[in-house]
Amino acid sequence: MQLKAKAKINLTLDVLYKRPDGYHEVEMIMQTLELADIIHIEESEETRVICNHPFVPEDQGNLVYKAVEEIKRYCNIDKNVKIHIEKNIPVAAGLGGGSSDCAATLKGLNQMWNLGLEDETLEKIGLKLGADVPFFIKGGTQLAQGIGEKLTPLPSPPPMWVVLGKANMGVSTKEVYTNLNLASIRKRPNTQGMINAIETGDIKEICNNLCNVLETVTLKKYSTVRNIKNRMAQMGANGVLMSGSGPTVFGLCNTYDKAVRIAKNLETLTEEVYVTKFC
Repeated sequence: MQLKAKAKINLTLDVLYKRPDGYHEVEMIMQTLELADIIHIEESEETRVICNHPFVPEDQGNLVYKAVEEIKRYCNIDKNVKIHIEKNIPVAAGLGGGSSDCAATLKGLNQMWNLGLEDETLEKIGLKLGADVPFFIKGGTQLAQGIGEKLTPLPSPPPMWVVLGKANMGVSTKEVYTNLNLASIRKRPNTQGMINAIETGDIKEICNNLCNVLETVTLKKYSTVRNIKNRMAQMGANGVLMSGSGPTVFGLCNTYDKAVRIAKNLETLTEEVYVTKFC
């Protein structure tokens, strides 16, 4: 069995407050992309995870491995699989690659083992593994609230090309949230404004409403991420924003030619540049 595990970007990302349980209450609009990892699943005598990327763990620390064990436990199943992850999504990039691989594994095993689990059940299982996993069960365009588990599907936005530029560094999501000063944030996303723009198919307003409060931490600390964002804007991207906690920045483009031109120029700043589109 072969499945696609799509990347995501955050069109908006707002952090409302820190909850008593230590998590942060968020409100964000997420969008899947055509860029995707490929997940290969086959029956095996023992559960194994193999990946073509050296920085992806192949042991029990991998979310895919945890997904196998969690769905086996939930359904009281004694079977094993070998899973090969073909990585195309940059690792530790704010694009949700690990969570998407996890969700694809849950969906694949549900199909392979004829479990008959509804998407809502898969989302509940996925939430035990990571806050972003439930989103990837259905993907597309969704409003995510709570810690990311309260999902509201939205219409698909107009087709747009997306340039991704990942700085050659790792950014700790935990560190970004720790250093986030909620009281000092001056500009927050207009979530309803973005929803309205998506519903009316207004590309200009979608780009005008791009906003991510985590930029206040990451862009301030990492000049490379800031330089990538500035370069995309200077090159004429319709809208530019950092995805998640970084270090990837995306630029929305209304034409393929513009996206390719910006991507080519970005190669002087970073090696990891991708051209993809909404999916």
